[in-house]
Amino acid sequence: MQQVAALESSVLVLNKFFMALHVISAKRAFVLLCKESAEVISVDDGKFSSYNFESWKDVSLYKVKSGLPDEDNTSWIRTVSFEIEVPKIIRLLFYEKLPQSNVKFNRRNIFARDENKCQYCGKRFPTSELSLDHIVPKAYDGKTTWTNIVCACTDCNKKKGGRTPIQAGMKLIRRPAKPKHSPILSLKLRSDRYRSWKQFLDEAYWSVPLK
Repeated sequence: MQQVAALESSVLVLNKFFMALHVISAKRAFVLLCKESAEVISVDDGKFSSYNFESWKDVSLYKVKSGLPDEDNTSWIRTVSFEIEVPKIIRLLFYEKLPQSNVKFNRRNIFARDENKCQYCGKRFPTSELSLDHIVPKAYDGKTTWTNIVCACTDCNKKKGGRTPIQAGMKLIRRPAKPKHSPILSLKLRSDRYRSWKQFLDEAYWSVPLK
């Protein structure tokens, strides 16, 4: 299970000019590294270092043999013949496309924006126990937009039914809005594991999507 979790961990992808493009799984990142389509970018004490797949294996081997502390909760992939650290950032060597500037309107980003909290009772739930609620119901010409869709738990959703919050005697804990940057990235940037991403994610590029 740890191996599976490591392969699904998040890796920030930069374009040729070190501009953030999107976030992919570690599994996809290793494919790009093995194809020599990307390189690892490691940030240590504010300095950048770049490695291809083979040199990154050497760095990983050195860390294992030296017993260096894992200060950033790094994930590792262990094979029969070697261990390799999951990179946090890779840079595409032949890709010049500029970052997208619009946050995608989808279920995952809404859950992330609302931090998996029911917007009526304020309690946090697993995604499987949350649904998306139209504040103004479709029956009242409510639109499927950032400002009219919120997370709601099962109980609150049943209580509200096909009514508006006022009709149901309920209040939102906060007014929903379209995020200025990726809600999922915002959550990840709170973790020390991804603190090296921050210098590549100024406000102009916080809209990078997950793929």
